[in-house]
Amino acid sequence: MNTFVSILAEIPEELHESLANYLETHPNWDQDRVFTAALSLFLLQNGDQAKNYRSCARVYLETIFEQPF
Repeated sequence: MNTFVSILAEIPEELHESLANYLETHPNWDQDRVFTAALSLFLLQNGDQAKNYRSCARVYLETIFEQPF
């Protein structure tokens, strides 16, 4: 079972406009999916490789391909 946590974040207006434009042209994506993909990819690239690597990789792949692994 997946557990979800809400995050409130302030982002620059230019980034918000780009996100809104992306979401308008990609109806199978939503804001939560974009943030999940971006955060999990960031942690894969910049986080402690030994800790939580597999779980970040799993979340990233599930988010990108829209299916649980």
